[in-house]
Amino acid sequence: MAERIEHVRENVEGGNRVSTKQVIDSDGNEVEHEHEKTVAARLVWYVAGILIALLAFRFAFALLGANTGNAFANFIYTTSHPFVAPFFGLFSYNFRYGVSRFEIYTLIAIAVYALIAFAISRLITINHR
Repeated sequence: MAERIEHVRENVEGGNRVSTKQVIDSDGNEVEHEHEKTVAARLVWYVAGILIALLAFRFAFALLGANTGNAFANFIYTTSHPFVAPFFGLFSYNFRYGVSRFEIYTLIAIAVYALIAFAISRLITINHR
């Protein structure tokens, strides 16, 4: 564990007391390792955020009955299909695009991937202060 040295300096400027606190770690490697952990956790949440946004678009498009003839809607459906496919067996899967439907399996996929991202980020930062 790194030794922490704290320096507190107080300045009086125009009747106001300003105190600054500087914390110095004697072991710079540990600070760098902690920073790498938080960067890795942020990266996990960034990737999960992109996936969850993609699935949210899919859910909204299916709910509103988006036309698969549109290039953007087709891109969303084809890109998100591998991530939603493991959840098709939970409920009756009806392969009809262009018709308004409530995709409960897409909502479950969003929840599962969010929980996986949370678990991975917590494992990365398990000993984080």
